[in-house]
Amino acid sequence: MVQISKPVQGILWMLLTTLNFVMVNVLVKYVGSGLPVLESAFLRFLLGLVFLIPALKSVAKVQFTPRLFKLTLARAVFHAIAMTCWFFAMTKISMGEVTAMNFMNPIYVSIGAVVLFGERIALPRILALVVALLGGLVILRPGFREIDPGHLAMIVSAIAFAGSYLIASQLTRELPASVVVFLMSVTVPFVIAPFALLQWETPTLHELVLLFFTAAFATFGHYSMTRAFACAPQSVVQPVVFIQLIWSVSLGMLLFGEAFDPFVVLGGAMIISAVSFITWREARAKRSGRGAAAVVEKP
Repeated sequence: MVQISKPVQGILWMLLTTLNFVMVNVLVKYVGSGLPVLESAFLRFLLGLVFLIPALKSVAKVQFTPRLFKLTLARAVFHAIAMTCWFFAMTKISMGEVTAMNFMNPIYVSIGAVVLFGERIALPRILALVVALLGGLVILRPGFREIDPGHLAMIVSAIAFAGSYLIASQLTRELPASVVVFLMSVTVPFVIAPFALLQWETPTLHELVLLFFTAAFATFGHYSMTRAFACAPQSVVQPVVFIQLIWSVSLGMLLFGEAFDPFVVLGGAMIISAVSFITWREARAKRSGRGAAAVVEKP
């Protein structure tokens, strides 16, 4: 049997991750045309609870403090906003634009860490942030075309995902990662539920099946991403995330008749290059005990 090196295993796991998450995009894009956005987001989490059963033993051992409760609730609010805006954006703009703009959330995480936690930031990292922000402008092209509400929703979504990740980074200092994921997945439906019920439409069996598979692909995507990071440093596997943009643009054209936009690909390449550079620098800083690597938050 051929032995595959750990870095290659990490790249293969990350490649599988991109396939899982692009399938989430495809299913959300398809279901989003039939159900209200808030209901779709609510059902995606509700139907995905079955995948959290293995984490129950770990959750049962946790002693919850008022601080942990507040952080968990705050993360649920951020994540609910992020998911709702993301679902809305999928109904308004192309899959390629959604994917490329979602690459921005590590950039907002970096900015948030500086603003909220006083994290020091060196000139090379500042330049990488500028490149990423310019990449976002290349995608949006304000002044050269009309900005769709879906674009604004994705900006809010990426910022809210960044807020969710910053809180998660605090929680993972005190709780196992599986418990942090469990708490987020259980609390988000409670935040969304009251708003979803206001515009509730009875879903068909077909829509429920598709949303169940949406939750399944998202769960498997998080699992494969975890395996990728376990096999190789983020600086090695992070650039592979760009493949997700290629999947999204290609499937958007084939399945939904979306036009190919070279500016989206160029802007996405600029963002993921900047994120990969920041990840590489943070990984090096972590090895020397000065920091932690950034992670792209996924739906």
